Amino acid sequence: MKIWYGSILLLLFVLAACGGGSSESSAPAAAAEPTPEEKMLAEGKGIGEVKFVELKTPLEAERVSRGKAIYDMKCAACHKLDDKRVVGPGWKNVTKNRKPEWIMNMITNVDVMLEKDEEAQKLLQLCLTRMPNQNVSLGDARDVLEFMRSNDGEK
Repeated sequence: MKIWYGSILLLLFVLAACGGGSSESSAPAAAAEPTPEEKMLAEGKGIGEVKFVELKTPLEAERVSRGKAIYDMKCAACHKLDDKRVVGPGWKNVTKNRKPEWIMNMITNVDVMLEKDEEAQKLLQLCLTRMPNQNVSLGDARDVLEFMRSNDGEK
């Protein structure tokens, strides 16, 4: 009889040691906090260094002038100032349809944008040609943005 009680006690000990695991594993996992990249994508700002752009009114004439010079040198072969698509999409109303951060990130971080940003991927499907990395600095991209605003009729 002592052996029988000992066997039951041993069996209970083994079952307790193997246990059903912690109760945490059966509870649903909490939603993970979005990464900064996911947050920017969700906000329509694209992916890149540019997190916030402060737009000033009236337009900064010097920036507009520098932006036009950059457009003439690096952008005009593929982008027209109206809504006509050449190699890339036309620029008419781009500042009304996209956030300034998205525009600057597309200019300065084009490869990652085309890889991860849904709107950039839609443009690639439409145009069928990848925008080349023009190595535009953040300051030059800001000037181009100001020129785009001028092109869209902002004063």
